[in-house]
Amino acid sequence: MTKTSRDHFPRSTFPRLLGYPGFAAFWLADSLSNVGIFVFTLSLQLLLIDVMSAGPLEIGWVRSAQWLPSLLFGLAAGVVIDRLPRKRLLITADLISCALLLLIAALAMTGHLNPILLAALVFGLGTAAVFQGGAHQSFLADMLPTELLTAGNVKLSQTYTAAQTLGPLLGGLLVRTVGAPLALLANALSYGASALLLMRVPQPTRHVPPQTRSLAVELREGISWVYGHRLLAPYAWCLHLWFIGNAIAGTIFVFHATSLGLNPAQIGLTLACAGLAGIAGAALAEPISRRIGWGIAILSADFITGAAWILAAFSQMDFALPILCAAQFIYGFGLGMRGPLEMTLRNTLTPSALRGRMNTTIRSINWGLIAVAAPLGGWVATRIGTGPTLSLAGAIMIGTGLALLASPFRGASISDANSAG
Repeated sequence: MTKTSRDHFPRSTFPRLLGYPGFAAFWLADSLSNVGIFVFTLSLQLLLIDVMSAGPLEIGWVRSAQWLPSLLFGLAAGVVIDRLPRKRLLITADLISCALLLLIAALAMTGHLNPILLAALVFGLGTAAVFQGGAHQSFLADMLPTELLTAGNVKLSQTYTAAQTLGPLLGGLLVRTVGAPLALLANALSYGASALLLMRVPQPTRHVPPQTRSLAVELREGISWVYGHRLLAPYAWCLHLWFIGNAIAGTIFVFHATSLGLNPAQIGLTLACAGLAGIAGAALAEPISRRIGWGIAILSADFITGAAWILAAFSQMDFALPILCAAQFIYGFGLGMRGPLEMTLRNTLTPSALRGRMNTTIRSINWGLIAVAAPLGGWVATRIGTGPTLSLAGAIMIGTGLALLASPFRGASISDANSAG
């Protein structure tokens, strides 16, 4: 790749991506599982609300069970991901997730599911996701050469946001027509199909260091890399705080929408707006980063997403649907723009031998904080209401944007990553 002062990337990379060994199958597998994820996210909350009559606090506890494995196992998972073949981990995690989702759907359809049992099964799903997520984030950087990595991340991000559009619409319609249990079944099938496709992806050749060091030494190495790095450290700390705000908002948004009179299909429509905007955000990520810089482009997403949740907080029953659609559209654009830029930057900054630990260190803390913030958000909503709680979540995100703006991260660019590599 030719590097210029404007961090220019060649635009005619899509045919090369499709022709690169394994990328098409990996891309399709990622697409199927992402659609299922968004079907599951909405179906799970509607299952709790409509079938189990759960309130914000109970929803928070189930979401906490989903993210608690990151807090418990995330750091150790990074060492495993750096030691074992990442393709094997991805396939295994998909098959485990498929089996657990089939069990949840079967129990729900037979009337044997309760919130405690659901939380236990969701904990298992979260454990599989810890390994799947870290391996996935590192696998693409192993598979693609540097000159195709940004384009690959953009395509995956666009597909993710397209799934964010289709998944909630499909989930909302499925819940309304056939019920939440059958909607959950769709997610199980998507994971099974993803595992079959991943079997066709070649295992990238990478150097795996001999396993002569202790787990503690390798954990410390990964943590030191993230929190001792001039650019990664402020980014990681602020991302952790951003996740607290996002977890609070995500926990209560569906309950907020139902309290304003929206039905499952309408809630799915609002969430689909985020996915639609995310496609545009991902497509514009590179042009925006070339114009204003990578660091500014990434941190600006904190301001955009924070403003979106504050807008959602002020929705009124008479205009709830258009206001929540607009809020989700703004939120999705910020998220879509940020995703491919931050994934490319942090994976290019980090050597392959450390990528698993880098990604799971950041991811495990992020997801672990959700385990704390989700029930906290539900509790706060029971005390002050869903609207003020959404405003609090938005204010946290805007605060992280201000912190990054005052840090060296504001000047981060892909040129720093390339020179560091």
